[in-house]
Amino acid sequence: MTTEEMLRLKSTFLAPYMQLATALIGKTREGGGNMFRHQLDTMATLIDYGYIDSVLLKASVVHDLLEDVPEFNRNLLLRVDFESPAVYDLVLEVTRFPEETKGEFLTRILEAGSRNAKLLKAADRISNMIALGFVVNYNFISRYTEETIRYIYPIAGTVDKSMFSELRSLVESRQKYLSAIVRE
Repeated sequence: MTTEEMLRLKSTFLAPYMQLATALIGKTREGGGNMFRHQLDTMATLIDYGYIDSVLLKASVVHDLLEDVPEFNRNLLLRVDFESPAVYDLVLEVTRFPEETKGEFLTRILEAGSRNAKLLKAADRISNMIALGFVVNYNFISRYTEETIRYIYPIAGTVDKSMFSELRSLVESRQKYLSAIVRE
């Protein structure tokens, strides 16, 4: 990371968004762990890949808030700072709405999502796939890896080849695990 990039990252005030994300503490994930830590893992993945866009990082910290805390007051997110409206819009782009199937939701991001929405979804899925390493439900792992291949590979492939490569490696490791279970 260059000095300029470090300075840009230093001036990104994430703490207020992290405070909002604490509403996810105690919400468990089907893929393991809890939702609050998953938000931070997603942000860490983006930083690891060199993304320091302040709106993207802020949205990553709260990306599941609207979907997983229905009682959350959206106005709180809109009043955090001058970038709040853009953060809110990005969070909406990666929020699955009740009337959408998972396939429709992921297709919407692939076909109409902004670059930042696709990057956020790819980082989100990397975090989710890593968490699958702690899941033993064969059907869940199988469905999730197939969904990753079908929907997330094309999303990641359009925005970051390295993220795509990591996803492919994670899927392959989960597929090896599933094959070992079948052989037992």
